[in-house]
Amino acid sequence: VQLQAYGGGLVQPGGSLRLSCAASSTIFSGNIMAWYRQAPGKQREWVAAITSGGALAYADSVKGRFTISRDNAKNTVDLQLNSLKPEDTAVYYCNTYRDAFRTITYWGQGTLVTVSS
Repeated sequence: VQLQAYGGGLVQPGGSLRLSCAASSTIFSGNIMAWYRQAPGKQREWVAAITSGGALAYADSVKGRFTISRDNAKNTVDLQLNSLKPEDTAVYYCNTYRDAFRTITYWGQGTLVTVSS
């Protein structure tokens, strides 16, 4: 498996989830890793990114609520989702970071997050 995200589920508004992603060393090592999401009927969007040195970046829509982290020894990247809103409902994917991420052809398995009461 080159990329596999897991940890999604159904959560009430205001709740939390922690997503994890396991990546192959070929994809992970030395690369900026990112989380993306695709809501039903919408285009995929970038959510957060982290460099191998730990520098962080977030989309405005999740800043202050989501936290990205990585374990360089385990080739994993996590996303802590807090204060979830219904509009966070989406399939979440991890991958390397690219400005032109919509040109990425391999996405691996995503994980569905549903925020609903």
